[in-house]
Amino acid sequence: MAQVINMPRLSDTMEEGVVAKWLKQKGDKVAEGDILAEIETDKATMEFESFYEGTLLYIGVEEGETAPVDSLLAILGDEGEDISSLINGGGSSDSATKTSTEEAAENSSEEEDASSEGGELPEGVVIVNMPRLSDTMEEGTVATWLKHEGDKVEEGDILAEIETDKATMEFESFYEGTLLKIGVQEGETAPVDTLLAILGPEGTDVSNVTGASTGKKSASKESAPEAKEEKKEEATTSSESSSEGGRVFASPLAKKMAEDKGIDLSKVKGSGENGRIVKKDIESYTPEAAPAATQTKVEAEKSVAAPYVPVGEESFEEIKNSQMRKTIAKRLGESKFTAPHYYLTIEVDMENAMASRKQINEMPDVKVSFNDMVIKASAMALRKHPQVNSQWTGDAMKIAKHIHMGVAVAVEDGLVVPVLKFSDQMSMTQIGGNVRELAGKARNKKLQPKEMEGSTFTVSNLGMFGITEFTSIINQPNSAILSVGAIVEKPVVKNGEIVVGHTMKLTLACDHRTVDGATGAAFLKDLRTYIENPVTMLA
Repeated sequence: MAQVINMPRLSDTMEEGVVAKWLKQKGDKVAEGDILAEIETDKATMEFESFYEGTLLYIGVEEGETAPVDSLLAILGDEGEDISSLINGGGSSDSATKTSTEEAAENSSEEEDASSEGGELPEGVVIVNMPRLSDTMEEGTVATWLKHEGDKVEEGDILAEIETDKATMEFESFYEGTLLKIGVQEGETAPVDTLLAILGPEGTDVSNVTGASTGKKSASKESAPEAKEEKKEEATTSSESSSEGGRVFASPLAKKMAEDKGIDLSKVKGSGENGRIVKKDIESYTPEAAPAATQTKVEAEKSVAAPYVPVGEESFEEIKNSQMRKTIAKRLGESKFTAPHYYLTIEVDMENAMASRKQINEMPDVKVSFNDMVIKASAMALRKHPQVNSQWTGDAMKIAKHIHMGVAVAVEDGLVVPVLKFSDQMSMTQIGGNVRELAGKARNKKLQPKEMEGSTFTVSNLGMFGITEFTSIINQPNSAILSVGAIVEKPVVKNGEIVVGHTMKLTLACDHRTVDGATGAAFLKDLRTYIENPVTMLA
C-alpha cells in the first residue's frame, strides 16, 4: 500500500522547508532508516530519514523548491503501484494528514497503548513529547514547569523552561486544553520525543496512557516525596505562596539579575503568570530593612571561620553535568580525536592598531575593541584564502563562499559560540555592536539556536585574562580557529634599535585534512598586514 510522506516539522518554529538535496531518486528502493533528503529549515539543513520501506514512486518537491510543513513531499509504495489518486488529491489519504515524523511517533504511542486500551487515545487528548529545540539536542532537562496538572492551557502559553545542550529555552504549547499529566518532573532529563505531558478535556482519564517519563532524576530518592508534595501545594496556592517557603518561580534572566544583585528571590513578589518573577520585578524590588537582631545574627554567621579540614582528608564535590557541559565534552572530543590539528603562531606589532583604535573611539557613539579589529581582519583574510573557510566531509571538501564568524563566549555553564553572519560585509563598528548584543544574550541564556549555527571560522580571545598565548580546539565543521592573546608591552627591535613596543600573539589551529601548512601561513601573513595597518581594512 502506498505511503504518503509530507514535509516534516524539523524544528519547533519551522513553517516551511526547502529540499536542499534528494539522496534517493524516483524508482530507488528505500529501506526504513535510509536518508531520503536534506531539508533546509529556518535553523539548519538537516537529514530527513524514512520511517517506511518501499520504492520511491513520486517526488512532490524538487531540489531547491520550498513547501509548507505537511504538504506532499514524496510517495513510497510497491513498484508499479497506481498512485494517481494520491497525487491528484494532493496526498489526501489518511496517512497524509500527518508528517512522517509525527505519524511514527503516534504509531509508537498507539502500539504502547494497545496493550492497555485497545490502541486509541481518549477523544481530544494530545500527547506532547520532549521537543528538539536545537539541531544537536538529544535530550532535555525540565528546569521549571510554568503550568501544573489541572491548569488550563491556551495555544501559545509557555508550558515549561527546558535546558538544552545550548541554552535554557521557553517551550510553548501548540494546543489548548487542560494539563492532565506531567511526564517529566522538574530536574529530570529525558530523550527527545519521549512523553513530556498530556493535554486534553478536563476530567479525562489518562491513567492508562503509556509512555511514562524515562527521565533521570537529579535529586536523591529521599527527597522525591517532598518534591511531589511541594508541587501539589504550588498548583493550588496563589502567587504569594512563592514567598512563603515554597519553590520560587522565576525566569532565567530574573534569576541571573537577582544573583548579581544579591537579592533573595523568596522575598520578591512576582507579577508574571502564576506569580512568576520576571525582569521588572527584580528591577523594581526594594529590600525591606531587616530587624537589628537579624542583622546582628547575619553578621555573626558571616564572621564564623570556615570549618577546619584536617590535613590529609580527601573529599570531592559531585556536580551534575549540564546539557551544555555534555555537548562541549562530546563535540570537542570528536574534533580533537578526528581532525589532525596543527598550530601556527605569529607575533603582531600592535602600535598602529592601538593608535587607530584610539582615534576611532574618539568619535561620538563609537566603540571598537581590539577583538572587533581581529574579527574584521580575519574575515578579510578569509576572503583572500577561501580554503581556510572550508569543511571536511568524507567525499569532498566544501569551501564556503560566505563568511560567518563564530565568536567564542564564556558563560557560567561553559562555552557558546554565537555567529556573526556575513561578517566580511560589516564595519568594525557593526561587528562590535553585534558581538556585544550576542554576548549579552549568551550570558543571559537568551541565545536562539539559529544565532549559534552556521559558522565557517571561529575566533577565541583570552587576552582580557592576561593570557599571552594559547591553542584552541577546532569548532567543527570549521577547518580552523584563531586564538588571540593579550597585548604585551616589551622590548622590540626597530630600525636596529631596542625600543619599547606592544605586541600580540595569534595562534591558528588548522585541520590538516583541508588546510595545508603553506595555506595557513599565507592566511596569517595577510592577517598580520591587516592588523598592523588597520587603514588597509578600509580600502
